[in-house]
Amino acid sequence: MTAENKEKKNTNNILSLQLKVDDFLPASAEEKQAVVKERESVSFFKDGIRRFRRNKIAMAALIAVILIMLLAFIVPMFYPYSYDAQMKGSERLAPMQYSETELERIAAGESVFPHLLGTDQNGRDYAIRVLMGARVSLTVGIVASAIVLLIGSTYGAVAGYFGGKLDLIMMRFVDILYTVPDVLIIILLASTLKYPLESLAQMPGFSWIQTIGPNMISMFLVFGLLYWVGMARIVRSQVMILKQSEYVTAAKALGAGNGRIIKKHLLTNCIGTLIVTTTLQIPSSIFTESFLSFLGLGVQAPMPSLGSLASAALNGLQSYPYRLFAPAFMIFIIILSFNLLGDGLRDAFDPKLKN
Repeated sequence: MTAENKEKKNTNNILSLQLKVDDFLPASAEEKQAVVKERESVSFFKDGIRRFRRNKIAMAALIAVILIMLLAFIVPMFYPYSYDAQMKGSERLAPMQYSETELERIAAGESVFPHLLGTDQNGRDYAIRVLMGARVSLTVGIVASAIVLLIGSTYGAVAGYFGGKLDLIMMRFVDILYTVPDVLIIILLASTLKYPLESLAQMPGFSWIQTIGPNMISMFLVFGLLYWVGMARIVRSQVMILKQSEYVTAAKALGAGNGRIIKKHLLTNCIGTLIVTTTLQIPSSIFTESFLSFLGLGVQAPMPSLGSLASAALNGLQSYPYRLFAPAFMIFIIILSFNLLGDGLRDAFDPKLKN
C-alpha cells in the first residue's frame, strides 16, 4: 500500500487521531464571505438606546424637552427684557403691541423689541415671565427628582438587600408616609419656618432664601420627606430579585462588603429602572409645584411660576385670555413631553417589553 493510499484511508477513517494539515490553513476570501455574520454583541445600554431611537414618539418628546430647556434656560440670557422690570406706560399691552413711549422711540429710528405676549398689569413683559416660570418649574422638577432618586434608591436598596425584620420595619414606615397629606404638611412647614427663614435670610450668604421664599423651601422639604416612597418600593422589589444572582454570591465569597455590593452590583443593575422612574417623577413634581403655586403656596413674588401666572390671569380671563393660555399651554407641553419621554425610556430599557 502506497503512502498516498494510506493517507486517504486515514482521512476516511473517522476514528483516526491523525490531524489534517488542510484544516489549519487560513480561510480564503470566498469562505469568509460565505460565513453568515451574526448580530454584533451590544451592552444593555446600547441596546436600549437603539430601541429608544426607533421610537418616533419618544424621540419627538426628547426634542420637545430639549427645546423647552433652551427656551427656559438659554433664551432669557439674551432676551432684552427682564422678568421683574416694570415699564411705565406699558401696562396691559396686547401681544405684539407697543406703548406710546416705544412708538415714539420707533419713530425716532430706534429699534425696539416687541412684546411677544404683551405685558401684565404692572408693565412687565409677559413672554419673559412665562419663560422664567418654565425655568422655575423645570428646576423644581429636576431638583425634586434628584432628591427622590437619592433617598428612595438608598432606602429601598437597604430594605431589599437585608430583608427580614429590618425590611418589615422600614416598609411599614413607608406605608405610614403614604397616608400623610403633602399639601397640609407644606402649609404647616411654610407657616412654621417663615420667621426663622426670614431671620436667616438677613445673614450674609443666605439672600437666596428671600428670593425663593419659605413656601418653596417647605416644598423641597416635603419632596424629601414624602415623595421618595414610590421610588423606594420599586428599588426594593428589584433588589430582592437581583440579590439572588450568582454575581452577588461571588462578590460575597470574595469578601466584598454589603455597602459595596449594594452600590456596585445591585444599584448598578437597577440603573434602567432608576432612569425611567426618575424621568416620570419630573412631570409629577412639576405638576405639584404648579398646583401649589396656583394656590399661592409656591415661589415668592416677583419670581414667577407657571402656576402663579395662571392664578393671576384668572382675574382678567375675559379681557386677556392669552395670559392664562400661555402658562397653561407651557405646563401642558412640559408634562406631556416628559411623560412620553418616560414611556419611551420604559419601553426601551424594560427587558419584559423588549419584543
